[in-house]
Amino acid sequence: MTRKKNMAFSIGMILLIAAFLFPLYWTVNTSLKTEQEIFQNPPTFYPHIRNLQSYKAQVSNGDFNMFRSFGNSFVIALGAMLISVVLAVPASYGIARYRFRGKKFMLLTFLFTQMLPVAVLLTPMFVLFKNLRMYNTWMSTILADATIGIPFSVLILKNYFASIPKDIEEAAYLDGCNKYTAFFRVLIPVAKPGVAVCAIFSFLYAWGDLAYGMTFIIDQQKRPITAGIFNFMGQYGTKWSYLTAFAVVVIIPVAFLFIFMQKYIVSGMTSGAVKG
Repeated sequence: MTRKKNMAFSIGMILLIAAFLFPLYWTVNTSLKTEQEIFQNPPTFYPHIRNLQSYKAQVSNGDFNMFRSFGNSFVIALGAMLISVVLAVPASYGIARYRFRGKKFMLLTFLFTQMLPVAVLLTPMFVLFKNLRMYNTWMSTILADATIGIPFSVLILKNYFASIPKDIEEAAYLDGCNKYTAFFRVLIPVAKPGVAVCAIFSFLYAWGDLAYGMTFIIDQQKRPITAGIFNFMGQYGTKWSYLTAFAVVVIIPVAFLFIFMQKYIVSGMTSGAVKG
């Protein structure tokens, strides 16, 4: 690549990154403004009067407790992640290693579930959890969020197990392993990056969920952190500075998770794409 092409490519990438990051910048910018400055025309690209009251309101006493809601979201996301990984790992191994009737149809079913909008699933799940007396409990939201993470995890891990040479598994049998010990001691460690990716994305799906948490949990004390967004949306208006400050606070744990787990996400999304 010549110097001019390299410079043009770099400038194009910088502009593309700026376009993607601009909404995040505008959210932080709005959270630091007063309500008057938010609706000022023309808009300001930085707060002339720094307003930190919107962040102080997040931890103020009231019906909504941010720290308790953070704990609720963590329990729900962790539970959904564990269910997704525990069920998806053996399922994806079986789909990748064995031939059986209806295998392609099963994969299409997993893919089809990823295309269904959440609104379509709310009513049947509501009736199901209501009859099982699981309504207004964490378990209802955990199971609902797991229905999103399991198909994604199966589709990702299937390629991982399919890309692992059978010679590795056969060598484990020669060393005295049976199917179960070879699966847990050899195949899962080899597919560790893929399992990490599925665990991370299952956790993030459940962490960012709003529809299931609002529908299946009615007690404010049990609701996840995302449900707190409605505390700043009133009948006659919306407190945009408070709302955007809330969004920034909710994004922080996800941002740190991506920063510290970035190498697993990148390697996990690419290494398993060798064989489909």
